[in-house]
Amino acid sequence: MSNDRHHDGAGRRPRKAGGKEKLAVTRRDTPGGTAWELVHPRCSRKRREDIEEVEAMVEEGETEIAHDELVWLLSECPDFLEAHVQLGLIALEDDDAKLARGHFGRAYELAIRALDAAGAPQPLPYELESNKPFFQAAKGLVHSLMELGRKQAAKDVCQRLAALDPTDPLGIQRIAGR
Repeated sequence: MSNDRHHDGAGRRPRKAGGKEKLAVTRRDTPGGTAWELVHPRCSRKRREDIEEVEAMVEEGETEIAHDELVWLLSECPDFLEAHVQLGLIALEDDDAKLARGHFGRAYELAIRALDAAGAPQPLPYELESNKPFFQAAKGLVHSLMELGRKQAAKDVCQRLAALDPTDPLGIQRIAGR
């Protein structure tokens, strides 16, 4: 992907705040027409290998080490959606829905802020690889909210997601009973 397409929907590159690159949104032409996709900060793109190592650690049952690695990754790259998602998944495995909600909610919030800053463009299809961590975070968030008895908040998230990708390939709407 060329650098000229990495912008926040208004023709700009991902914003920097406090020296850290932020999540942004860009337009993309797809076989189905124009769509939007998240542009992840360079710090997260450079750490793709680290996430793969974390996933391997989790598969091997080394969740404490994986947790520590993810916390370190977020200290270096706060807008790293995949790290937030992995921490949320670890929290769910530990039956801590409140902590899971925090991690999934943070990833969801970061993406929503980027979308709102770009004028709330749609669609944002799950099928685009860079959008998948956002939808995975949203699914975890809805699941956590339902576990915590916050059904209206879960439905609000579902309503926002339905506008972004009505196909709902992860079945998120079913989790909230919509």
